[in-house]
Amino acid sequence: MNICVIGTGYVGLVTGVVFSDLGNEVVCVDKDAAKIEGLTQGRMPIYEPGLEEMVARNVADGRLTFTTDLDGAVARAEVVFIAVGTPPRPDGSTDLSFVEAAA
Repeated sequence: MNICVIGTGYVGLVTGVVFSDLGNEVVCVDKDAAKIEGLTQGRMPIYEPGLEEMVARNVADGRLTFTTDLDGAVARAEVVFIAVGTPPRPDGSTDLSFVEAAA
């Protein structure tokens, strides 16, 4: 299955890596070009036991890629997961502007 994961924070990155480790073709997208460049070079922005090794294995096997090209990644995907921040607003409600921007 071709999967696109939008957001490479803790939730998005780990989700995308696990999906790729299960044999899916995964493209992880983020608007932060420096973060994508780091991931492409094997630098992890977060710590999770075994994550670095899983990323390296799945990138080498061609199942996992990283990009800033949202439109291209979504166009090729069968399934899209949005894993971006949803911070609270001052009134306590959820700020969905990042989700709306990704959608």
